[in-house]
Amino acid sequence: MNGDPIKLISKLAELIKAECIYWNENIEPYEINRDKIITELLLKEKRKVYTFLDQLLVNPVSIKTNNHEPYKVYGPFYRKWIDIINKTNIANNNSIKISRTPEKFRGVNKRELSLIKNSDLNYCITKKNKYICDLLSSNRFKDNNLCPCKPGESESIKQLNFFINLGVINSYDKARDIPSLESTSNLSAALSLGTISCRAVWNGAQKSKNMAPNEYQINSIDTWIKELAWREFYQNALINFPDLEKGPYRKKWLDFQWQNRPDWLDAWENGLTGIPIVDAAMRQLKHSGWMHNRCRMIVASFLVKDLLIDWRLGELFFMKSLVDGDLASNNGGWQWSASSGMDPKPMRIFNPFRQASKFDEDGNYIRKWIPELSHVSTPNLLSSEINLAERNGYPKPIINHKNQTSIFKELYSNIK
Repeated sequence: MNGDPIKLISKLAELIKAECIYWNENIEPYEINRDKIITELLLKEKRKVYTFLDQLLVNPVSIKTNNHEPYKVYGPFYRKWIDIINKTNIANNNSIKISRTPEKFRGVNKRELSLIKNSDLNYCITKKNKYICDLLSSNRFKDNNLCPCKPGESESIKQLNFFINLGVINSYDKARDIPSLESTSNLSAALSLGTISCRAVWNGAQKSKNMAPNEYQINSIDTWIKELAWREFYQNALINFPDLEKGPYRKKWLDFQWQNRPDWLDAWENGLTGIPIVDAAMRQLKHSGWMHNRCRMIVASFLVKDLLIDWRLGELFFMKSLVDGDLASNNGGWQWSASSGMDPKPMRIFNPFRQASKFDEDGNYIRKWIPELSHVSTPNLLSSEINLAERNGYPKPIINHKNQTSIFKELYSNIK
């Protein structure tokens, strides 16, 4: 069913004669306003509405500084976040706001209730009217088998169990930055879309810590837990500073003189910049709908600080392309890379050739996504010093990294 959810949720409730409507709260500005309107409309229709705060481990209301202000720096936020969790039974705690007194389902037999509990969406939606919703999406990636994020609750649980029980989480600290390895949980889309609970992944991490035999493995698990905290930090930031959706946290960036060359943006989007590590990452995104996190930082830094293109154009492209696209995390990541966000550390500029040498030292990731360069020697592949005869149609670098970052620094100095 496509259309305005404000109208369609009410229509769907009427079609299936729903007495109660449940959903998990969202934190994006649009979603907060949308859900408020939907709730008011459903209550006017004498329906019961139940909303749960299940997207976050800790209620944002609980995470404030000693001055009762929202955190703007990750470090102090993490310490407060983990302290609250350690004092709370996360496995059993679930905030709920009740708009009406709950009642048992009426007119639903045991088979129907079982199907509903098992999330048989096709049955639940089409029982009353088979035309309500077409469950087959027309927006599929041609190479969706390449995407490590698998749809559905059962697949998400399998991925979590694989990550935990096979010990992948135990080496996460060192392996997470190597894009050629299967070293991450691949649960970003599941968390974004709600096919797995953040409590489930938290409890999985605790299970791993209880079984970990040494300090190295415990530290790796803690590193992964800190990534969950980053997710919540960015969501708290968006809740408390909704203007982040539209622009930079550091307002001086509104005066930066972006070059925004359309041909360079097009080359970046299609993996044709002539910088192998950047192009491999962008091709992974194009063909699979997903990109390794280390590579997200590399391509973001390259777009902003080499190509001098407004980070908001990259942010928009990611949201259109990523299967795990999440406004808060995507915005936070781009503002971190652009140095326009809350990050208090000095300006960061990634050298794509050093990044490739450090995190893809054998060139395996590049060769996988840029097969026309598979025959090129590893040193030349990582440095992009590839002679014309070996390029097989692959483009020369569209910019000189050193020259472009010098221009960037000069432009940046003008807005201080």
